[in-house]
Amino acid sequence: MKRAPTHEARQLVILTGLSGSGKSTVLRAFEDMGFYCVDNLPVDLIPTFAELHAQGGGEFSRAALLVDAREGAQLEKLPPLYRKLKREHPVTLVFIEATEDALLRRYSETRRPHPLGKDSSVRESLRRERAMVDPIRKMSDVVIDTTRFNVHELRHFITKRFKTAEHQLLLVSLVSFGYRYGLPTDADLVFDVRFLPNPHFVARLRRFSGRAPKVVRYLNSFPQTGEFLRRIEGLLTYLIPHYIREGKSYLTIAIGCTGGRHRSVMLAEAMRKDLAKRGFETKVVHRDVEK
Repeated sequence: MKRAPTHEARQLVILTGLSGSGKSTVLRAFEDMGFYCVDNLPVDLIPTFAELHAQGGGEFSRAALLVDAREGAQLEKLPPLYRKLKREHPVTLVFIEATEDALLRRYSETRRPHPLGKDSSVRESLRRERAMVDPIRKMSDVVIDTTRFNVHELRHFITKRFKTAEHQLLLVSLVSFGYRYGLPTDADLVFDVRFLPNPHFVARLRRFSGRAPKVVRYLNSFPQTGEFLRRIEGLLTYLIPHYIREGKSYLTIAIGCTGGRHRSVMLAEAMRKDLAKRGFETKVVHRDVEK
């Protein structure tokens, strides 16, 4: 994946992607940054807009356009048009997506029809749309998966990434889980911490989670806990800058123990604190702590 361009006085961003993935939220984030924003611009008008943008100044020097499945068959014109536009203007194509399960959940919550039609199920429409926009995704400069973002996190992420483009942002999502309930399907890195002593077998600790101070103290009393954290933190400090240079916008690290309640929770929290101290954007999800 290509990296977003460095900050310039003149910026033109074309936003596209899957319906329900958060494109409107992203467009509003650009608007809040002072971009001149246009929603649902016809594809045929993009070259004209780009010319006006190139000639304009002041508040028109930074602009963001949103084009998507509402264009229907006209969206097929975007790949060749963008290749030509890229040769003539400094422009960035940003593709917004999410997993099928996340999109189905969002459509179920909002009860909105899919723009490709009401005659088929949302799942069928999403799959048709994904096939239709796949050529656009492949040529995009930046691809952002919003599956694990809520609205506020997504706006914050877009603002930080594009407002100060010299500092490429990567969100590190730490997910604790229990092997008993299966591996997280979206994990980039997985660490198995079942080699550590299990607080589940200590009667006074069993009912607490890995966030409880007494469980933290218990696990920290074993030298292998500190050694593991030092080695993992060193590895991540080395890896993350390389992921950023490659344009990766999110990294999901899964930490697993047997039930996902004690060891993985404690270590995910410890890793989050260390990475936050080093200036990385982090969030933590304890998938199985209540099971």
